[in-house]
Amino acid sequence: MDVMYACCAGLDVHKASVAVCVRWEDERGRRHQDVRMFGTMTKDLLALADWLAERRVTRVAMESTGVFWKPVFNILEGSFEVCLVNARHIKQVPGRKTDVKDCEWIAQLLQHGLLKASFVPGRAQRELRDLTRHRAQLVAEHTRAANRIQKILQDANIKLSSVATDVLGVSGREMIQALIDGRQSPEQMAELARGKLRKKIDSLLAALQGHVTEHHRFMLQMLWDHLRYLETAIAALEERVEEQMGPFAEEVERLITVPGIQKQVAHALVAEVGTDMSPFPTANHLCSWAGVCPGNHESAGKHRSGRTTKGNRWLKRCLAEAAWGASRTKGTYLSAQFRQIARRRGKKRALIAVAHTILIITYHLLAHGTIYHDLGADYFDRLQPERLCRYYVRRLRHLGYDVTLEPQAPAA
Repeated sequence: MDVMYACCAGLDVHKASVAVCVRWEDERGRRHQDVRMFGTMTKDLLALADWLAERRVTRVAMESTGVFWKPVFNILEGSFEVCLVNARHIKQVPGRKTDVKDCEWIAQLLQHGLLKASFVPGRAQRELRDLTRHRAQLVAEHTRAANRIQKILQDANIKLSSVATDVLGVSGREMIQALIDGRQSPEQMAELARGKLRKKIDSLLAALQGHVTEHHRFMLQMLWDHLRYLETAIAALEERVEEQMGPFAEEVERLITVPGIQKQVAHALVAEVGTDMSPFPTANHLCSWAGVCPGNHESAGKHRSGRTTKGNRWLKRCLAEAAWGASRTKGTYLSAQFRQIARRRGKKRALIAVAHTILIITYHLLAHGTIYHDLGADYFDRLQPERLCRYYVRRLRHLGYDVTLEPQAPAA
């Protein structure tokens, strides 16, 4: 095989050690290699960078091992061309699994140009990703804490969720706090209702008559404190994300014009994908990287499973959220697309198809700076009107009607 890089290095990264193999070719075309072990403390990684510079290494490859690759990448990215590779793409030959053999294998693959680098955004975008991903985790934990509170209320036979639409609304919060304090009767707690909930005072009286013990109050107090802490943390993260999103305000404004994309989803899209689309030659490359397009599995002329591939799970998550929102909009192309696919192939496949479309729209909005124009809910009807007419005529004849079609006279 041809040698693509005269001097390169392969790294096998672990929590406490890094195995490094440097491969080079001399003037006579003979190939050599040198293997060393380094620690993962900062001073050890700096020594690793100095050793690679002495060896005149220009390109370094390593697999993405958990989070252990990040400190190594942060130190080397400014001085070398670092190639971060999916671990599935560089599996060693069976029976040769050692740290030394792994780094030698990575260096050999890199030297012959057989490794495909993963997309690693710049440091600023990586920090923005940390914020949006942590926010998503806190929001999920907030939902779990709210569900636990409702379970405790059900255990105490407090049926507040059967009467109030939002248990954690203004009225519900005051009632739960009164339950925790234990100093008010059901009648007094029912009087805490506000707004439309005051029309349900009688139902609230029955719902708030439960069997609340000291154990219930203790558990409610713990969950209540945890819930308020999460809300404070989410608010702080929201403020931080808004500050970091300042340079991308124009891109966010364009994204939120797409049905289903709200401000938080737009922030997550910018954090995961970025605003520079040059790493992705086309929109299809971006969809493939995100894992929202059909898989390709063909053998002996037969097409097998077409399930979607593994991709960026955080990006998939926000795209699915946007797709569900778009499917519930009225008079939009995305809702029409969801309905058309859902009745033939089910809602989950339709959801992924709409997510795929949203990501394609996102690519063009960010790559070309265009403005979103909706095709309309009747786009599929206008696409093949003759076929649609034949379909409805066939349905009416199946129901026992004779159908005669006459073209409508043009309006004056």
